[in-house]
Amino acid sequence: QVQLVESGGGLVQAGGSLRLSCAASTSIFRFNTMVMGWYRQAPGAQRELVANSTGGVSTNYADSVKGRFTISRDSAKRTLYLQMKSLKPEDTAIYYCRSDYGSITYWGQGTQVTVSS
Repeated sequence: QVQLVESGGGLVQAGGSLRLSCAASTSIFRFNTMVMGWYRQAPGAQRELVANSTGGVSTNYADSVKGRFTISRDSAKRTLYLQMKSLKPEDTAIYYCRSDYGSITYWGQGTQVTVSS
């Protein structure tokens, strides 16, 4: 069982920045082998991929956030980050952390990000 705990959400004006964190309760070895990512779900919309990191080797971003968001991971802290810059009102959503270890998927409880215009 892996617990994922997100933090760092909040209310910010358009053009501002936030950094989300996702702390994983797992070993460093397992953390380094997990695919970890950030997803978001806006009201009335489906949950969508924002960015993911494959064992710290490769990263993928949704087109809508490329150049503005950066995903990173700190193995020693077993923490995944999402640095968000130049935020837009359309970035408003609940942001979820997800980990995949083989066929097992875990989700965090989510953190609200609200961007005002």
